[in-house]
Amino acid sequence: MRLRLYIDTSVIGGCFDEEFSEFSLKLIDEFKTGNKIINISDLTLEELENAPSEVREVLKQIPDDNIEYLSLDEEAIILAERYIKEKIVSSKYLLDAQHIAIATVNRSDVLVSWNFKHIVNLRRIHLYNSINLKYGYPLIEIRSPREVINE
Repeated sequence: MRLRLYIDTSVIGGCFDEEFSEFSLKLIDEFKTGNKIINISDLTLEELENAPSEVREVLKQIPDDNIEYLSLDEEAIILAERYIKEKIVSSKYLLDAQHIAIATVNRSDVLVSWNFKHIVNLRRIHLYNSINLKYGYPLIEIRSPREVINE
């Protein structure tokens, strides 16, 4: 079974960042070869609309058979609002909460991000998961690209 990885915009942008490019590019290669399935949301696609053209082109390299498109639906909106209400992040970071909610309600195996302040943060991961359990959702694994690539 191939892992289904939800990625946020930071992973794609990381392909062009000196600090993050090595592992972002390796992960994108795993999506290209079909070793892993990329879960991409309408939220991520919207964020990419304002990105430089080379960043927008990254997703076009991945075959359609290796992509699952996910949506910010009513269920994910409600869960993200619960993260905000429980003060895991402030409403200023609603987009981060929505990424986590989309990955959670769609049962992605792992959410992958370079956002260490609001997403890939052990204290916050525990808090997101406490809300997930409270409302009947599974735990969500949250990792950086470095942690999920096959070496």
